[in-house]
Amino acid sequence: MDNSVNKQTPSAATALILLAVGCAGPRIDESKLVDLTYSFNDRTVYWPTARKFELTPAAHGFDDHGRWYASNDFAASEHGGTHLDAPIHFAAEGWTSEEIPVSRLTGPARVIDITDRCAADVDYRLAPEDIERHERRYGRIDPGTVVLIHTGFGRRYPDLSSYLGSDVPGMAEDLHFPGIGADAARILVEREIDLVGLDTASLDYGPSRDFVAHRILNGANVPGIENLANLHRIPAKGATIVALPMKIEGGTGGPCRVIAILP
Repeated sequence: MDNSVNKQTPSAATALILLAVGCAGPRIDESKLVDLTYSFNDRTVYWPTARKFELTPAAHGFDDHGRWYASNDFAASEHGGTHLDAPIHFAAEGWTSEEIPVSRLTGPARVIDITDRCAADVDYRLAPEDIERHERRYGRIDPGTVVLIHTGFGRRYPDLSSYLGSDVPGMAEDLHFPGIGADAARILVEREIDLVGLDTASLDYGPSRDFVAHRILNGANVPGIENLANLHRIPAKGATIVALPMKIEGGTGGPCRVIAILP
């Protein structure tokens, strides 16, 4: 299977979005829009070794003529808050941020709920039986799907001790949160999904040292979205996802505004 081939043309992706939001008429039904993105601020969760978000006012006020002007500078790691993992993050030949086709960042969503398992085991990893259980109830995951993993850890954000398992700056050796297991990652690649995301800080679970889920998914040119918000508001099937990361040339990721359009 060649996952580097885009399976959905931009026009098809655009048509899907227009149908979902009802743009044949004059207005979007705003009640169907769900923001899956955390704001970037001094509480934004970053990997313990990464540079955190910094916002510095460059201008903020009225000039001598009473005219208002405001502008800020910001700096941060590409990987923090609600953000994209471009395939090159863990695959030498993977797409960089700007190379990902827009059609791979939009599409029909499936939400696999593993909240009960993660409540019992903070280091739980999505397993093949979780995918099988979901597919028995909702049907096989189609190529071009955006698969979201609902662990329930979004309710812990941004408390570092609860969300990451540690609040020690610069230390990533004792983290505890759920992720995606290797066998489950391989199944998602077999399903030819376009994008995967979850409500934790990494596609891999906290104690990971080899980041195998990243390597499997990114190695198949499957981008990831981490630190998603509000997954509890999205149905298991029927929503549409639009994930628009900062288009950084040569980027390994970047901040991402993600919305769901409810059926």
